Amino acid sequence: MDSSGKKLREHRGKNLSQRDLAELLNTSYSVIGKYGGDEIIPSIEVTKNIAKILGTTVGYLLGNTEQVNIFKDPTKFNRFNDLEKLDPENKKHLLSAVDGFIQSLKIKNIAAL
Repeated sequence: MDSSGKKLREHRGKNLSQRDLAELLNTSYSVIGKYGGDEIIPSIEVTKNIAKILGTTVGYLLGNTEQVNIFKDPTKFNRFNDLEKLDPENKKHLLSAVDGFIQSLKIKNIAAL
């Protein structure tokens, strides 16, 4: 799994220089370099700001997902929030049904090949 610094370097490099990002965060470019080199870890607030500027998520920058834009879709995000509010038994049943549906689609796609 890539480090948060590596993910920052790769994602930032597509859009911004270290200086550009530093200006947007009101810090020095050397601090951005240290974030990218994993020498220092940004605070959660700074990480949230970086994610917003880069158009990604904190989860991606922290290595919780390899998908850059997961949960950026408000509809998906709200569904997952609703799922978390369910009692454990209902959540278990719902996830079992979803797992079955996904498995069925995978089998269907393999058969279509």
